[in-house]
Amino acid sequence: MRVLVVEDYPPIRKAVAKGLREAGFAVDATGDGEEGLWYATSNDYDVVVLDLMLPGVDGLTILNRLRAEGRAAHVLILTAKDAVSDRVKGLDLGADDYLVKPFALEELLARVRALARRAYCVKNPCIEIGDLRIETDAQRVWRGSEEVRLTAREYALLEYLAMRRGEVVSRTDIWEHVYEFNSEADSNVVDVYIGYLRKKIERPHKPRLIRTLRGRGYSLGASG
Repeated sequence: MRVLVVEDYPPIRKAVAKGLREAGFAVDATGDGEEGLWYATSNDYDVVVLDLMLPGVDGLTILNRLRAEGRAAHVLILTAKDAVSDRVKGLDLGADDYLVKPFALEELLARVRALARRAYCVKNPCIEIGDLRIETDAQRVWRGSEEVRLTAREYALLEYLAMRRGEVVSRTDIWEHVYEFNSEADSNVVDVYIGYLRKKIERPHKPRLIRTLRGRGYSLGASG
């Protein structure tokens, strides 16, 4: 899942971005409101963590532009402004959640995970596809009774495919939701990681889970 963090206070921005990356998210981060507006309206994010008081362009303006352009990213407002009127205004403008500073990083991560699931209409933190079980809260994966050990990137790719189970997911979609804006990965990296995933989760004499649809992309779902 891909997250944008727009926060002007460097210690908070760095801590939040670091925590999200360690939790398996692809993260773009900026402390400037104008740059944040560009990021938010030029890329597809699953979640935007948005401060209200920013240099250049304030957070509510960014939120308003996002919704005016029909961007569906879920927005978590992160701010020191804790008056009820401020929370109401942000929610009425299209925010999905609100977290007041100071906050616990663990709570922010839990809220971002919940918003990411909501983006794909997935409420249960445990996703089951055949005998494949993905525990999104703990980031653990099982095939039957056997735990599958994945790298952070492999897990991020599998989770994104699982959120869109049964759908055809293009390489472009995967690139935009699993990799950061400044990623220097090669153009064939998606195919390479699909290969890594197949080696780890597919089993002989069991239903095939990852299908390649030539010229269209990939689909995750049990098949004979």
